[in-house]
Amino acid sequence: MASTTQTSTTRRSRFWEIDLLRTVTIAMMITYHVLYLLDYFGIQSTGVPGPYHGLWWWIPVVIVSLFTFLAGVSLTITYSRGKAMRGFMLRGLKIFGWGMAITLLTWIIAPHEYVRFGILHFFGVAFILAPFFVRFRYINLILGAVVIAAGIYIGEQGIPVNSPWLLWLMPYSFSTMDYWPLLPCFGIFLVGMFCGTILYPKGNRRFSIPDFNNRVVSALTLPGRHPLVIYLAQWPALIGILLLLFPANVRPFFPF
Repeated sequence: MASTTQTSTTRRSRFWEIDLLRTVTIAMMITYHVLYLLDYFGIQSTGVPGPYHGLWWWIPVVIVSLFTFLAGVSLTITYSRGKAMRGFMLRGLKIFGWGMAITLLTWIIAPHEYVRFGILHFFGVAFILAPFFVRFRYINLILGAVVIAAGIYIGEQGIPVNSPWLLWLMPYSFSTMDYWPLLPCFGIFLVGMFCGTILYPKGNRRFSIPDFNNRVVSALTLPGRHPLVIYLAQWPALIGILLLLFPANVRPFFPF
């Protein structure tokens, strides 16, 4: 265990507290998705997905909010260490491409509720837009609060979105497996960027906590260092396990 320093090694290293919090969020996500699939395939009634209120509504909101906030924080750290804007945009296009792959797959499996603009679509667009905001500080906090408030207001008031082509921007009422529009999600991303610039200026911690360098912490933070890989791998892994354990329930959902 070593104290936090301002050496070049520290500036280039990852921060274990961010990766650990992301690992916790991943564990929450996988748990929620297991409950979702058990209910979706009719294996066990879990109440997930449930009505759009109460506990089962808040759990995915908290999970996505944590992922989004941490992505904003991490992006500012990476940018302060010399990452080019082009790199963020290319990463955004890559993530959006994975989102489109999920759109195609869910359209084949469940055409009535396929994913049109899910979490990967959102993150793809967020990373593409981020370079235009990454230099801001308190402006991001203000804009983030406005975007969050606008999204919540539109959702709660049931303001109609007349064109499905705008469903990526603001809450739109339709049946889908996964849906996270820019309003209010990008607002959380902007708040994360603001907190990143405040808490980790120039890629260094503004606060002092120990830097744990041991195998236990390394193991606990490993999932948090690879969230996209785990997100993509969890679906075939979970569905494959359920298919092996409950083939009569799962197989009818697949047209191949």
